[in-house]
Amino acid sequence: MAAGRPKQFITLAGEPILLRTIKTFISTGLFESILITSPASHLEQTQRMLAENGLQNRCMILEGGQMRQDSVKIGLDALPKGTHYVMVHDGVRPLVSQQIIKNCLAMAKESGAAITAIPMQDTIKSIRNHYISHTIDRQNLWRAQTPQAASVNLLQQAYSLAAEKDFIATDESSLLELLNCQISIVKGSEENIKITVKEDLKMAENFLRQETGQLRIGHGYDAHRLVEKRKLILGGVDIPHAKGLLGHSDADAVVHALCDALLGALGEGDIGQHFPDSAPKYKDIDSLKLLAEVMKIAQAKHCHVNNADLTIIAQKPKLASFLPQMQKNLAKICQVDNAAINLKATTTEEMGFTGRQEGISCHCVALLVSEP
Repeated sequence: MAAGRPKQFITLAGEPILLRTIKTFISTGLFESILITSPASHLEQTQRMLAENGLQNRCMILEGGQMRQDSVKIGLDALPKGTHYVMVHDGVRPLVSQQIIKNCLAMAKESGAAITAIPMQDTIKSIRNHYISHTIDRQNLWRAQTPQAASVNLLQQAYSLAAEKDFIATDESSLLELLNCQISIVKGSEENIKITVKEDLKMAENFLRQETGQLRIGHGYDAHRLVEKRKLILGGVDIPHAKGLLGHSDADAVVHALCDALLGALGEGDIGQHFPDSAPKYKDIDSLKLLAEVMKIAQAKHCHVNNADLTIIAQKPKLASFLPQMQKNLAKICQVDNAAINLKATTTEEMGFTGRQEGISCHCVALLVSEP
């Protein structure tokens, strides 16, 4: 993925991929325990992610092994006593549906083991030395997915036999095949993709957009007068300047424009309706706190930020060096990757009130996506 971090922590439509996956399994109400095997280097990040989303008591985090097989064995050994069935799922298959999960578990209870898979649709070629050797009959070929479910006893037997034979498998059904036991097939979905390369991430985003069926666009604009004896706060950054912006709050025109764009997309009026300048509690308030309140409104409406584009208009001071920190501040509260918040600064070539350095303004366009 070349993302600089494990792919399960990459954001998909406003949430880490792993978090989306976990939430889907919790939402089924079928599981007594959820165990997550994590790289040792990211145990703390996994714990923090769960805590921030109130899921720390719903999941157990374990340090994983070198290979998938090792990690699953660690999880299998940590299952609570008396667990009858176990389901294994790739953390980077976040679009698995509740129905697929339910079907797979029901089939495993009926036959002892079941995997999710989809029939092969492409023509399959066997290759030797970069040339086609022959065509493989695809009639009985299926592509294995997860979840894969089995009785705990069966999977433990499979792992014991694999250890004896020094057998390495790429999924649990391959281990179960060593026992010559019956493994049922549950039809999966083309949407239940494993996010492995960048193209997969784009495909997942497209699937989510199709599911939600609704994109919401909003525009925001704000302007404040520059005066003496006021701090200049833009995007939550205290910028050294002889003058600052005048307003009831900290007069952060950047945050106000973003708030208005989000409220516009939500059909919730404007910032003045929610945080009136007649209310003493908003006197000199940090506008990032107002943005956090707007995000609560978005979450209540099951909407998340897809991206936002802001243009700051100021003759002085020069803002380029402050934009990265503004971006981080806004992205953190909007719960998106930094790249989802685009910030630009420009002048009006000394024309108009911004050109005369009487004030600073900001335009913002924001795109929200509604959850299913």
